Formats: sequence, structure tokens, C-alpha cells
Amino acid sequence: MSIIITDKASVQIKEMMQDEEEGVRLRFGVQGGGCSGLSYSLGFDEEINEELDVVEEINGIPVVLFSQDLPIIEGTKIDFKENLMGGGFSIDNPNAVLSCGCGSSFRPKEYDGPVEKC
Repeated sequence: MSIIITDKASVQIKEMMQDEEEGVRLRFGVQGGGCSGLSYSLGFDEEINEELDVVEEINGIPVVLFSQDLPIIEGTKIDFKENLMGGGFSIDNPNAVLSCGCGSSFRPKEYDGPVEKC
């Protein structure tokens, strides 16, 4: 298993999936950008590239991961936290050595790409 989805996050994701098209999957990965170098990408997707994507079932949720992201996201935990302002997903990546103050971007150990200002 590449990533961990907590029970709280699973409940929230499954509830959100009910409003999506049949056959939709959760897609999780990273993309360039943000003040620390990379930012997370989390959303729903119907498309799968059989040459580039890895499909796993985690807590009953079909998850699509871009194979090149696997070393960067291995062991990442997706959780859902409630607070006075509502709630939201939190991502805890053991491979991140630097995180942005705003919490939306990170830098893994082997990243040497560009960085933006917050």
C-alpha cells in the first residue's frame, strides 16, 4: 500500500464520491509549484493511463496514483479533521523535509526544482 487513508477521511471521500459520476476514482499525487517546490493534487478522475498510473483500493476507495509520484508520496497519510471553521483534509508525508508555512506545498528529500515565494 503506497498511501494511508484514515477512517475519517474514507467516510468523507465516500460521501463526496456519491455526488460524482459512476466509475470515478480518487486521484492523489503531486505537481510542481508552491513556495516549497511541490504541492499535492487530490481530486476525482474517471481516466486512467495504464502505462503511467497505478490503481489501488484503499479502505474501499479506488485510488489512482501517478507511478512517478510513488517515491515522493510513499507512506503519506490522508486524514480528515474537523474544527470550528468546518473541516478539511490533512496530508502528512514522511518524505517531506520542508513544508510551506501555509501548508499547501512541500519539498521532498531529492527535490531540486524551482521554488516560489508564498
